[in-house]
Amino acid sequence: MTSHRPTRPPGRFVALVVAALIASACGSSNPPASPSPSAASTASNGSSTSGVYHRDRNLAPEVRAAALLARMTIDEKIGQMTQLESDSVDPAGVSQFLLGSVLSGGDGTPPRNDPDAWYQMVHAYQEAALGTRLGIPILYGIDAVHGNSKVVGATIFPHNVGLGALDDPALVERIGRATAVEMNAVGVRWDFGPVVAVPQDVRWGRTYEGYSEDPTRVERLSSAFITGLQGADLAAPGSAVATAKHFVGDGGTAWGSSTTPGYSLDQGVTEVDDATLRAIHLAPYTAAIDAGVRVVMASFSSTTAGKVHGDHHLLTDVLKGELSFSGFVVSDWGGVDQVDPDYDTAVATSIMAGIDMVMVPYDAARFQAAVRQGLASGGISQERIDDAVLRILRVKFEMGLFEQPMPPAGRDGDVGSAADRELARAAVAGSAVLLKTRPGVLPIRSTDTVLLSGSAADDIGRQSGGWTMTWQGGTGPITPGTTIAGALGARLGPHLMFDSGAGFGPDTRGETGIVVVGEMPYAEGRGDSATLTLPPDDLALVAAMRPRVTRLVVIVLSGRPVMLDGILDEADAVIAAWLPGTEGAGIADVLLGDSPFRGTTPYTWPATPGDAPRTGRAACDGAIFPLGFGLDTSGRLLGPAACATATP
Repeated sequence: MTSHRPTRPPGRFVALVVAALIASACGSSNPPASPSPSAASTASNGSSTSGVYHRDRNLAPEVRAAALLARMTIDEKIGQMTQLESDSVDPAGVSQFLLGSVLSGGDGTPPRNDPDAWYQMVHAYQEAALGTRLGIPILYGIDAVHGNSKVVGATIFPHNVGLGALDDPALVERIGRATAVEMNAVGVRWDFGPVVAVPQDVRWGRTYEGYSEDPTRVERLSSAFITGLQGADLAAPGSAVATAKHFVGDGGTAWGSSTTPGYSLDQGVTEVDDATLRAIHLAPYTAAIDAGVRVVMASFSSTTAGKVHGDHHLLTDVLKGELSFSGFVVSDWGGVDQVDPDYDTAVATSIMAGIDMVMVPYDAARFQAAVRQGLASGGISQERIDDAVLRILRVKFEMGLFEQPMPPAGRDGDVGSAADRELARAAVAGSAVLLKTRPGVLPIRSTDTVLLSGSAADDIGRQSGGWTMTWQGGTGPITPGTTIAGALGARLGPHLMFDSGAGFGPDTRGETGIVVVGEMPYAEGRGDSATLTLPPDDLALVAAMRPRVTRLVVIVLSGRPVMLDGILDEADAVIAAWLPGTEGAGIADVLLGDSPFRGTTPYTWPATPGDAPRTGRAACDGAIFPLGFGLDTSGRLLGPAACATATP
């Protein structure tokens, strides 16, 4: 599929028109009021007949954006740069503050979490925006980071760590397309994804949001997702705009450097030289821009020069200059606040550094007052405001929002569709990595008596991890789906005996035992881990199951490599299933031999937590399994061999 590339420079005539209109806009911050777009007559072909050129869909987005910019007051411009969280603003607030965007935060949902309620909520905000003087549509944003993962009933795909293990760009592109369709069904067309970080220390609580520690794997998979999400034309039905995040270096922070209390790696400092920053962390952004990404989100993290949100060199000289990024830069959640203790200074510094839209996310009046103060004092230039707003408007025009502010209603059936769930099931099967096996262990025979245990075996929340329905995720049946226990039960019937705590009778025995162990859900810095250990109760089940069965299989649900003490030496087969999402049948498929094991480790598997940092280290230095390791059921290597420290 050819990706949408609105970044091509306009022709000479268009460029001259844009320059003239921008110059006009910069000449006055308060141009005379113009008639509402609703009052302008429009020809049947969509061209304006009353001089409202931004309504002429035959003109290039750059020209339309500049024409609209020339008509805007300073309040309208500042409004376009303002993004509030849905729990902090009602539709009337969209009109009051002339907002350019609303988002649903990690825990923000409508009171009734279903597709129709989502659509009605977004529609109410959009109607409020269209009722303002210029009728500029809002962009509504959401963290659809592994499917439309805040909507009950949506297909939850494997987190990116699993897609990194799969390493199939064509399938990832299809996942991007499916995600966009499920987003459109609830009225949302802006995704805060993909994460294009290149995590170098798996103790980071966002490791599972990254595809791999390998920049080239990140480049090809993130580009595929962007292409799928945005499609060939951002204005086409079913498309959604992507966000490459978090610019730049968030995957390379040093342990203990975090500037946020309670965090260790997240929002820390990336202490590397410029060559390393470029080779590892900047490279995926070049690929994302080539793939047509239209939004980049700044990182909470810092370099040795300070907070990225306030770094003019990185945001403007490198991203917008050297890389020729022509979309807009959005801040992270309250990220501007961290730039300076004085809020007015923080806002001015961040905007002048290159932040175009600010995820405030709570207090619009305070933010907008700070921008006005910056303009009055000279801390923020009018030219920078105009550039920011022009970038935001251009993306809105590219998306066709002025022609169709809302996707078509009545598409609830697209959410969690059978086709999307089958796609997710295939991704789950392909992402499973067989770390260890012995002859004859897999596939499991359908006639075997199978004993299954583990608190994670029958838990959609544990399968899905963080950023699922809520910011930190949850346990239990948080959304419809198929658990591993449910999938195996449907296939094995009476041959399966399941007890989550291995509370079988004293004489119960089986040919095969399966124990599902896993991390509890977490997100961001709350998942920073010094130990990378699994819950002790899970490990105890492995020991309890061993004497009951001839062959023992352990399935590990985790957002990263974890310590395998008490697992590798006890089990006959060990499977890294990552965070597979709602379609646990994909795990049953590889266990029973319906799908082959083809996943490989997207991260080096450290021997100890202290071995987790990988920048500059050799493949097997302090490692059990190198990057790219995996086996098939015969024990054949799918990549490099295990390291010498691995248990046979």
